[in-house]
Amino acid sequence: MKRWKEATDLLNQHALTLPGAELSFRVHYWGIDLQHFNNPIHKHSFFEVCYVREGSGDYEEPDTGMIYPLRKGTFFCSRPGVVHQIRSSSGLDLLHVAFEVNEAHSAPDAVERFRELASHAEVCVSDAAEHQAVALWTALLLPDRESNQLSASYTRPIAHVLLSAFADLFSPRAPKAQVHVRPADYLIRRAKLFIRDNLDRPITLEQVAGYLHLSKRHVSRIFSEGIHESFNHFVRKERVQSAAHMLKHTSVPIKTIAEETGFGTVHSFTRAFSQELGISPARYRNRMS
Repeated sequence: MKRWKEATDLLNQHALTLPGAELSFRVHYWGIDLQHFNNPIHKHSFFEVCYVREGSGDYEEPDTGMIYPLRKGTFFCSRPGVVHQIRSSSGLDLLHVAFEVNEAHSAPDAVERFRELASHAEVCVSDAAEHQAVALWTALLLPDRESNQLSASYTRPIAHVLLSAFADLFSPRAPKAQVHVRPADYLIRRAKLFIRDNLDRPITLEQVAGYLHLSKRHVSRIFSEGIHESFNHFVRKERVQSAAHMLKHTSVPIKTIAEETGFGTVHSFTRAFSQELGISPARYRNRMS
């Protein structure tokens, strides 16, 4: 079981002023209520965000007539100036934090996001147990064992990220722009990394296909269509580039470079290097020295 009092004391000691490059917060209080029943109808001049760990109840905004059901895994946001009440007949296990944006030390765009939240927030977000905000808040709670206590030096940055995450959590749901990544792009990146990490040994199309769990034909196609060069030419180019780096920055003998870049013999190395760069390895080293 978490040590609730210690967690609250630490947060209220170390996480009340949360500066950031784009967004800064002033926190009024952090709290944990293990048995929260009914509170009076009231309002705040700041945001108060609560998370229901256990129990059930209602969150009501009398002026708007809105009543939101509360249950385990629900976040809800009391907005500045909005009259509200939390009700529960059985008791709620709540985490809560009260805060406001320090507008004088925040970027205009960041300030505007929270101003919009104050007017148009999605007040109640149910089934949010898997949201990143839960993991962040949990990280701020101290475990039972003394050796596992969260250092005070980490408390403030984590708290800042948590409050920043509320802007997305309570923003009215809108379609998010989708970033489409072609599967071939991911496969090419993996293939390139495999090749570059294994230049000192023979590399065949069959080996790379096996590594990616694809057919040789498929791998050949993603090279020709994705980077517009053949598999064999890419491997040779990578070997030559690695060899050129060694020639320029080390005094390793050419024979050793030929072996370490997978050419095997000086003859094969010299021929491939000259074809690719138009100069022999020996002359290249002399020119770069």
